[in-house]
Amino acid sequence: MAAHARGWRGVLVALALSGCPGPSAPDPVSANSANADVAVAGVDTTEFTPREKREFERYAGQLSAPCPNVALSVARCVNEKAACPACLAAAEMIAKAVREGMAGEQIEGLYKDRFDPASAKAIPLAGSPSRGPETAPVTLVEFADFECPFCQKLAPELDALWDKRKDAVRFVYKFMPLSMHPHGEIAARAAIAASDQGKFWEMHHKLFEAAGRLEQTDLEEYATALGLDLARFRTDMQSAATTARINDDRALADTLGVKGTPTIYVDGREYDPKVDLGDWLDQEIAAKSAKR
Repeated sequence: MAAHARGWRGVLVALALSGCPGPSAPDPVSANSANADVAVAGVDTTEFTPREKREFERYAGQLSAPCPNVALSVARCVNEKAACPACLAAAEMIAKAVREGMAGEQIEGLYKDRFDPASAKAIPLAGSPSRGPETAPVTLVEFADFECPFCQKLAPELDALWDKRKDAVRFVYKFMPLSMHPHGEIAARAAIAASDQGKFWEMHHKLFEAAGRLEQTDLEEYATALGLDLARFRTDMQSAATTARINDDRALADTLGVKGTPTIYVDGREYDPKVDLGDWLDQEIAAKSAKR
């Protein structure tokens, strides 16, 4: 899929690696080492080739458990039922990566970005539009641009993913209008103005469904259809508070190193295309529920 804006890396299954630093894993070991024959309870490898099974057992036996207080390998963490609810999800991720033919460096990099506690970034949420309980165990943050065609394609996918998990996932939107899109900022301003009247998500849907119709007259048409006070809508679009909201989100994106739209974070970790987003959310929900 084509690249887009500041390093865009695809839709839903083609978002970028975060590259966050994490604890280094042990050096790869050979299939004949002591780590090479470590079955993991709960992970079905019956359809693996002998090579795939060896590779899975090797990485499950050498990579450290995701919880910093559990000084075991992923395999031992699962088999010994250690107090780390993320271990089984980590083992399943390793198995899937091996099955998909990833190289060792890819597996280790994916594991660090997905499970290393140090890879999670603090993302302030105050003032941003959100849906789902504020107390939800999992938080998904999206940086997006209403004129970005990839964001437009992704929007219904995210809606469907969230709708199935609305009691367990808080979905937060961050404004990242890109300079390459002439209507990106005006659309963001319209969404913020709609939010001021309690209709952010309704406007969010209209903007992503607009198919490029994002002129001021179009935006006012959507506002009218939503029953907004049009005079207030126009004023709020140009307000200092609206400008500050956009500038704050852009500054946050720069701080985090966001390079394209859409970019998604799940509990502070940048979503990686090598993992199905629905699976990632479900694993996070299960791990957080077990922890609670």
